[in-house]
Amino acid sequence: MAGDTQPGSNARGAALALLGFAIFATHDVVVKTLGASYAPVQILFFSVLLGFPIVTVMLMRDRTAGDLRPKHPWWTAARTASVVVTGLSAFYAFSVLPLAQTYAILFATPLLITVLAIPILGERVRLRRWAAVIVGLAGVLIVLQPGQAAPGPGHLAALTAAAGGALASVIVRKIGQDERSAVLLLYPMVANFAVMAAALPFVYRPMPVADLGLAGLIAALGFAGMLCMIAAYRAGEAAIIAPMQYSQILWATVFGLLLFGERPAPNTAVGAVVIIASGLYIVLREGRGAPSSKRPVLRTLNQRFEPGTLPRVGVLLRFGRRRD
Repeated sequence: MAGDTQPGSNARGAALALLGFAIFATHDVVVKTLGASYAPVQILFFSVLLGFPIVTVMLMRDRTAGDLRPKHPWWTAARTASVVVTGLSAFYAFSVLPLAQTYAILFATPLLITVLAIPILGERVRLRRWAAVIVGLAGVLIVLQPGQAAPGPGHLAALTAAAGGALASVIVRKIGQDERSAVLLLYPMVANFAVMAAALPFVYRPMPVADLGLAGLIAALGFAGMLCMIAAYRAGEAAIIAPMQYSQILWATVFGLLLFGERPAPNTAVGAVVIIASGLYIVLREGRGAPSSKRPVLRTLNQRFEPGTLPRVGVLLRFGRRRD
């Protein structure tokens, strides 16, 4: 997606994206902070609950005629399930793994989008992109170091979040033109709320007002980050905006060191560089040439994992276009 062609528009878009991803990184710091005391189920439940007022206001402004019956029920169900799994897995990974290590694994999402686009979108992946995917997945192995020790539950959760986020993104690309924004917005949130509410009695711990405020801050930061991303994609080209997500590794390193005493291990740093280089190659390669409706990485707009606490950037952009 391209923005306007005024001079400096790409620079403005990149700056807004950097701000947005800085806010998202702060969001994840709050998740990690709460994760030291509460189960991911409880954090997700209250994050979704406190995010509903924002979504309600958005739905009130949607003038699109229609109901909430999905036109692609099976794909909608698959996306909803993947978002629920992604949110729970990502929140768990942030709770138990160093921030930089979690991000390094989650950065495999664009690589997995490229692979999943083959069976789901009918995308043709040529040799160079296959090579980039293979190199990127090798970077994941460097982070995990399977020969040194078996990956723990946190590593598996981060991998699950990357795979679930990729699946959800590709499905949106497949059905997004047919489904109402309200359907794409509500189904994952309602499912997240229902599933977490059912599991909550088994893990619930009383939360003081300050911790409830932090749960509300998660929803507020997520929404603020998405507003920045909307402005970024309207200002600049997707090929410029998308790579800005990798700035989160810098924030993860700074926040991890200052707030949690985390020093990135050498294998995490090397693996992150390999994964980021592969992802950048795929993103920049898709940004060249004639427009295509099946460019899976660029067309997912926001490559950040989708936890189901608030709608994805693409859905919010569709709301904005209908009001223009």
